Amino acid sequence: MYQGFEIIDFHVHFPTSKPWFPKMGNTIQNYIEKVGERRARVVREMSRPYGEHWRKMWGFPQPESPDDHPGDREQARRWVDELDKNGVRAVGFVTGGGNEHLAQIISWYPDRFVGFAHHNPFEPDAVAQLEQAVSHLGLRGYKLLAPMIEQPIEDESIWPVWEKCAELDIPVLIHFGIQGSAGGIAWHENINPFKLHNIAKAFPDVTFVIPHFGCAWERETLQLCWACPNVCVDTSGSLQWIRWVPGDVTVKYLFRKFYETVGPDRIIFGTDSSWFPRGFVLEYLQDQMRSCLDLNFPEQDIQQIFAGNAARLLKIDL
Repeated sequence: MYQGFEIIDFHVHFPTSKPWFPKMGNTIQNYIEKVGERRARVVREMSRPYGEHWRKMWGFPQPESPDDHPGDREQARRWVDELDKNGVRAVGFVTGGGNEHLAQIISWYPDRFVGFAHHNPFEPDAVAQLEQAVSHLGLRGYKLLAPMIEQPIEDESIWPVWEKCAELDIPVLIHFGIQGSAGGIAWHENINPFKLHNIAKAFPDVTFVIPHFGCAWERETLQLCWACPNVCVDTSGSLQWIRWVPGDVTVKYLFRKFYETVGPDRIIFGTDSSWFPRGFVLEYLQDQMRSCLDLNFPEQDIQQIFAGNAARLLKIDL
């Protein structure tokens, strides 16, 4: 419990030593092949001060290096300690080194961890992978990074994937908007949340979740939510993009706008926590909870946002 509320973090990345999101797409590699490693390195170096400034803003430490990674079982134990320390009932790990690898991690603490399948929907056996991940490995959602997928995500050739999501009754979390930290992806074939419009209309029995309040595309996300009642948002991340959009946008503003548009049943708490030694980002929880309390949301609505909706979608008992 936190401040008298149950807490479920819908959006966390398990910090495995394996690639977190294997075979999702070749966007970054294609960029390096086109411009060369030297220029890609220049972009990273030019962007580094922005990342350092972001860490100073929040008081975050440097991430531990790959050489300091203690192993996945120890990482899982550290995560359980983080949940206990911060009063968090459970977390949804949306990536974790591939479906089978993440399923193994979930099996160590099945009462605290929930996992998402996270493979490319354009792989020839994507439907079979999803069936295996959910029906046999015990994963309970499907996570995609749209700007990492080269093909148009609305392509009807992958509609069988959405059919399978409907059959399995799992939520689909799709990242739209800017991707990564400073120097990341700001424009891409699949960056606009409106890309989801026809999919959501065609599959109203699938709950689609757009993370980070739309990640700098909040106007489009609000309109999409208005048009498609099966589209939700999660609140995860530092939301640093609010500094770059027109107007004086704040976390409190985002909660108010989405609450007014879709109500409490389609807003899902998350942090986007991942690496150590930072661990669970309590600061994000505090910032978001403060905004909801300051807006005088009814307590039952706050409970829906911070645990109830995630519990319903991920089939977690409260």
